[in-house]
Amino acid sequence: MASFRYSFQKVVDLKASQKTQAEWLLSNALGALSEQELSLRELEQAKEEWELKLQQSAQQAIPLSEVRMIGQYLDHLQTCIDKKRLDVKQAEREVEHSRSKLADKVKDEKVWLKAKDHAWDRFRHALQLKEQNELDEMATVRFMMPTP
Repeated sequence: MASFRYSFQKVVDLKASQKTQAEWLLSNALGALSEQELSLRELEQAKEEWELKLQQSAQQAIPLSEVRMIGQYLDHLQTCIDKKRLDVKQAEREVEHSRSKLADKVKDEKVWLKAKDHAWDRFRHALQLKEQNELDEMATVRFMMPTP
């Protein structure tokens, strides 16, 4: 019995490899987004803590220079938060780009797998026809043989 060999198997393997690589890239992009979001939350939390310190220092007798320094640091934190938000947006765009590429790779792989399935179906049908012809030939030869 003949075995099935798909002539484009290397292409199918390549498409599967490309899909796996796209999955890795998406995973890396999601990790980077997670890191950016965590960093943003930490900055926002630090800002809240310093705002609380500023309120407490306003209620206490603290030199104006320290209050001014805390205010300047809060301005710096706000600038950092604004930059980090831009970084988060960029990371989100990268995740969407990676998702889009992965979706394309998945579709491409499915197309090639479907083509392979169709080739397998044609092979199996041809094999069944061949077997049926052989059985028909055997039946014809038996029928033509004289009976003793």
